[in-house]
Amino acid sequence: MTEKSPADNFPAGYELPKVWTWEKGNGGQFANINRPIAGPTHDKVLPVGKHPLQLYSLATPNGQKVGIMLEELLASGHHGAEYDAWLIKIGDGDQFGSGFVEVNPNSKIPALMDHSTPEPTRVFESGAILLYLANKFDAFLPMNHKARTETMNWLFWQMGSAPYLGGGFGHFYAYAPIHIQYAVDRFSMEVKRQLDVLDRHLADHQFMAGSEYSIADMAIWPWYGKLALGQAYGEAGKFLEVESYTHVQRWTAEIAARPAVKRGCMVNKVNGDPSEQLHERHEASDFDTKTQDKIGRT
Repeated sequence: MTEKSPADNFPAGYELPKVWTWEKGNGGQFANINRPIAGPTHDKVLPVGKHPLQLYSLATPNGQKVGIMLEELLASGHHGAEYDAWLIKIGDGDQFGSGFVEVNPNSKIPALMDHSTPEPTRVFESGAILLYLANKFDAFLPMNHKARTETMNWLFWQMGSAPYLGGGFGHFYAYAPIHIQYAVDRFSMEVKRQLDVLDRHLADHQFMAGSEYSIADMAIWPWYGKLALGQAYGEAGKFLEVESYTHVQRWTAEIAARPAVKRGCMVNKVNGDPSEQLHERHEASDFDTKTQDKIGRT
């Protein structure tokens, strides 16, 4: 490690301790839910609805992936994909309830329970859930060897890349208590590189795996498509000049127009236009009768 002068650090005078210790107030906007230990903080049994698939989530980009997948499955005629979606308020620490930790020991949304198996099956991590559902219903994962491999390539690209967009750029651009130029520059450069990777690929491909819409698109779009639409991190789209990535913009618009994508983005959503917020989803008709604008009038 290069020798550094503490006077040049930020804050000035900061020195790396021999052993890191947790300061509970550290972490800015998310200090109340971030901690260096796992496990539950309280007892809370998760609700279970009438459908075989039980989704516990919030409409963050990771959560929207699974809502989109389930709605696409239903739109394609896979009636066994009917599901109940229960709201997990991560700002309130719902992900640390004992029931949720049993489904996902990592305490992150989304999490899925499949009650159609002889013994209920838990599935956690958004990419794992997409792959599980694709295999279960034989859908949105191409059978052709090349296209199937490309789907997996891009699915795992998203898993490795999006933390730089969310926890890196998004945090230091929008959520950190102060702006640190070094951090903003580092992650802005990486996100623009990622957008260029996507733009170059989509110049020659309709979808991520080629001509076939797949779980790779469902994984990537809630992160990079929403950024391209200017719907992520305030003015981040303008800051990163997302309009210049013309092939990403074309792909973004095509996917955004899909009815199942629109519905999937509404599931477990708690911000924005009340007509686009469906806090819980138990029936297909809930999109017409139980959005927050409808509930607010009853």
